[in-house]
Parts: sequence; C-alpha cells; structure tokens
Amino acid sequence: MKINIASSAFLFLIATAVPALAYPVTVKSCNREVTFDAAPKRAIANDVNLVEMMLALKLQDHMVGYTGVSGWKTLDEKLREGVKELPELAEKYPTKEVLLNADADFFFAGWNYGMKVGGEVTPETLAPFKIGVYELTESCIHVMAREKPTMDDMFVDLLNLGRIFGVEDRAEALVDGYRRQLAAITEANAGREKPTRVFVYDSGEEKPFTSGRFGIPTAMIEAAGGANIMDDVDKSWVEVSWEPVIDRNPEVVVIVNYGEVKAEDKIAFMKNNPAFANIDAVKNDRFVVLDYVEATPGPRNIDAIARLAEVFHGEGL
Repeated sequence: MKINIASSAFLFLIATAVPALAYPVTVKSCNREVTFDAAPKRAIANDVNLVEMMLALKLQDHMVGYTGVSGWKTLDEKLREGVKELPELAEKYPTKEVLLNADADFFFAGWNYGMKVGGEVTPETLAPFKIGVYELTESCIHVMAREKPTMDDMFVDLLNLGRIFGVEDRAEALVDGYRRQLAAITEANAGREKPTRVFVYDSGEEKPFTSGRFGIPTAMIEAAGGANIMDDVDKSWVEVSWEPVIDRNPEVVVIVNYGEVKAEDKIAFMKNNPAFANIDAVKNDRFVVLDYVEATPGPRNIDAIARLAEVFHGEGL
C-alpha cells in the first residue's frame, strides 16, 4: 500500500492545530460539576471583584454586561476602563428577568455575591433557561462544608474560568505569575516568631461586620504573616460584637473601604471611641486600608498581601 506523505502530513497538521476535543469541559463549582459544550458568548459577572477576574483573562468580548456594582460601590479608573463598552444591567443583585432579557448564557457569581441561598437567582433556577453558573469558591461555605480558604481558591477560580472560556494558557500564565509573587512575599516573612494579630473592619458601629474563618481576608492575612483574630468564627463575612475585638487586642486593623462611610470615617470612629483606647492598633495608629475589590477574591489580592506584609512587619506605616 502506497502512503502519500504530503497528504498525511497535511492531515496531521489539521488534527493538531484544531483543538477538536477541547469541549465539552467539566469543572467543579462548589458541590456541583458543571459541563460546558462551548465557550459562553453572552456572559454576565456580578460584583467588582468577579468582573475583574473576567477582565484579567481578557474575556470582555464574551460578556454582555455586569451587575451588582454601583448599588454599593464605585468603579475606579482601572475597572471603569475595562468595562467601558459594557452596560451595568442591575445596580445590585440581578433578578432572573435581568439575566433572561440580556439573553445571558453564563453567570459568574457567588453566594452573597449576586445569589442568595433559596433566592430567585441560583444555579437551579437558571438551569431551565440554559444559563450556566460558576460559583465563586470562597462563597461555597454557604452551601457546603469545606476547609478554610487559601489563596489557591482564587487561583482555582481563574483556572476554571480559563477552562470554561477556552483560554487555559492565559489563565495558567496569570496564575503562575501570582504564585511567584506570593512565594516571594511568604519567603520574605518566613521565620517571624509570632503572627501579627489582625482585625478586619468592614462596616458597622454598634456591631462590626468582619471577615471570619472562611473569608478570603483570613487567607490574605496569613499569607502576609498575620492571624485573623476572628479565625474561630465559622463564617465568611459576619456581624460580631465589639467585646471580643477589644479582648483579643489586634495589633493591626484592616479597613475595608467602600460605600458611603469612607475608610477615614471608620478609622476616626475607632480612634475617637474611648472603648477602643487600649487596643494596640488604635494606640499605635496601625491601620491599613484595602478597597473592597482588594479584600474580596480577585486579581488585586496579591498586591494587597504585599502591602499587608509591609504594615504587619513595621514597614510602610
């Protein structure tokens, strides 16, 4: 039998150049496995940090809009530039009708990041309309038992988005860079005797809203060489009382900056309240401000960890 070498080579090139077996892809999303037969073309992301994950992977062309930003937060220059061609379809959490009217085929959200357990918009309620949902890993604690977060959770989300949208190489390169940055930070802080005691102050005066064991700030604080004083509270974001904050005496307070009450207002509240006068962070004026988009899972976490490390270890004050 005679073999045509040129034809065989041509067929081989076609077979290797076209990723015919790239789809379907299946990824783990909380306690579900989700299969995609093709890259979504009409995606919507909720909240600034999830939108930034999409932008970091250059997925704007796959999006028809975003939700859940201006109702609570403002767009900084970087994010505004990234989404300037996209409409905000809902200022707060979207309704099912918002997603259907946009003819969405994909919703990137999380529990308490655009979806509520038992609410109108969930993976189950959107399934009949062929809207695939990928859930933010940090938020999975609301629907399943899991270990406390590490920075790998954010990396997994980026890698899974890369698989869903067929940009795996882009996602892997991005995550590899973040891992190298993170390794350099943790290596620089290795050998410290005791972690810095840290409290995360999100909002609230009568009772503070903070990050517990399962919030991404716990992972960020630990990566920077600190310890979240609310690590024993088995929640991601939660309201607590001021008594344990005073008793546990944080050395640094991380202020989450967003909304009408600005970071400087929160700092002034703590510094001017006699109840907090003996807290080390207050006495020594050791506050570090993170914008909401830095304190929730997303691409800005790594630079934020570097800033936290500087403050925890006496630099950058």
